[in-house]
Amino acid sequence: MAASAAVGIIIGLSKSGIKGIAMLAVALLAITYEPKVSTGIMLPILIGADVVAVWYYHRHAQWSYLIRLTPWMALGVLIGVWSGKDLPEEIFRQGMAAVILISVLFMFWWDRSNHHVPRSRVFAPFMGLTAGFATMVGNLAGAFSNIYFLAMRLPKEQFIGTAAWLFFMINIFKLPFHIWVWETINAESVLISLKIYPAVLVGFFAGVKLVKHIRDHNYRQMILLLTAMGAILIFLR
Repeated sequence: MAASAAVGIIIGLSKSGIKGIAMLAVALLAITYEPKVSTGIMLPILIGADVVAVWYYHRHAQWSYLIRLTPWMALGVLIGVWSGKDLPEEIFRQGMAAVILISVLFMFWWDRSNHHVPRSRVFAPFMGLTAGFATMVGNLAGAFSNIYFLAMRLPKEQFIGTAAWLFFMINIFKLPFHIWVWETINAESVLISLKIYPAVLVGFFAGVKLVKHIRDHNYRQMILLLTAMGAILIFLR
């Protein structure tokens, strides 16, 4: 019960703008339940949290970035539906954690060296495809979207508002695949999700107050640090 409440609070904090910690909730839920089962429990919780995040931060969304990233994420989800179903969890976990850590190290270096925003045409497609695959297979897209939005130099509120809309749309897109293809969402899993959801609201509104006191530069550093810690946790999960 304590682990379930912690999952809800962490998801709420993440959706309020304290990005990078959601991977902790993914790991906790996978430990409490079987990894595949946990993905079906997590998705309705995430959608419920997305609704609150969109309601609170919708005015800050930057649609030009959503238009660039969302189609590639949707394609990544479709790839994950068909190939990720039978992918050995050990290979997925270690490979994903390695890519996240490498990306975070690149962002630390990029921040310190004052490089310009990446202009490569393959940057958004690569991040979108990777994020879409990761979110379908393990609800782990946050690290890649974090790195993309940080690379675009989005201010704190625009970062949170754009991410809120992105994940609301992508998580809704994933829903039918979890119900009818993977069959990880059923009446029993939804009941568990509903029991966890009130803790999401607690975490969200506590996080909103906390985010207001974090400066933009410190916010970027915090996201990178938490994302890296989440990747290490995936290695150890």
